[in-house]
Amino acid sequence: MNLSISAQNRLIFALDLPNRDEAEKYVRLLGESVGCFKVGLELFIKEGPDIIKMVKENSSASIFLDLKLHDIPATVSSALISAATHEVKFITIHGSGGKSILQTAAEVKNLGLEVLAVTVLTSISELELDDLGFKENLSLSQLVLNRASEAEKYGCAGVICSGEEISSIKRVCRSGFKVVVPGIRPLWAEVRKDDQSRTITPKEAILKGADMIVVGRPIRNAKEPDVAARKIVDEIRSALIA
Repeated sequence: MNLSISAQNRLIFALDLPNRDEAEKYVRLLGESVGCFKVGLELFIKEGPDIIKMVKENSSASIFLDLKLHDIPATVSSALISAATHEVKFITIHGSGGKSILQTAAEVKNLGLEVLAVTVLTSISELELDDLGFKENLSLSQLVLNRASEAEKYGCAGVICSGEEISSIKRVCRSGFKVVVPGIRPLWAEVRKDDQSRTITPKEAILKGADMIVVGRPIRNAKEPDVAARKIVDEIRSALIA
C-alpha cells in the first residue's frame, strides 16, 4: 500500500453535473474535503475548458479530466498535449485502443500530465463480454489485468478499474503504478437506479491497495455532501492505519 498519499488526496469527487452553476456549488462546498475533482464528458462538453478555470478559482484540489479518449494515435497525442496546457493532473484514455494509443501517454509525462487507462468500464458485467465479442474463455478479470499490464508497459501512469481487480493489478504491476477505482458505494449510501455492476466500499478499496477512489452519487445525493465526503475520508484513513 502506498502510504505517501494522504487520506484526503485519495478521494476524487466526480463532478457529474449538467452545468457550471451546479458544479461550482459542489466545488465551493467540497473544496476543503476532497483531494481532486473529476470533470467528466457531460460537463466538459457543456462548459468547455472554462470549467477547469472555475475549479481552480474555487479550490486548491487537483483536477482529473475524465474524457476517456479513444481515437487514432495522432489525434489522441494532440489531445493530450492540449489537455496539458490546462494544467490538469490526470486524464483518461481507453485501454482498449492498443499499443500505439497507450504509447501517447509517455509523450506528456514531462508536461506534468498523468495518463490513466480505462481497463473495462465498471458498468460492464461478466455476462456482457460475449455480446462485446470477446472469447468465451476470457474472464472479465483477466481482460482487465491484460489491459493494465499493457498500460504499464507502454507508459501510462496508472489505470481505472473496479474494486474486484485491485489486488491482481497490484501484484503484477510495478510499485507506483496508480490504481484508481470508481463504483464506490459506502455501506450507508443510497444510490437509486445504480448503473454500476461492480462496486466496493471505500475501506475495502483502500485495503486492497487502491491509490485513489472516485465517488459521485453517494456524496452528491447525501443530505449534507460535505459531511458525507468527510465520512469517506475518515473511512479511508481507518483503512490506511489498519
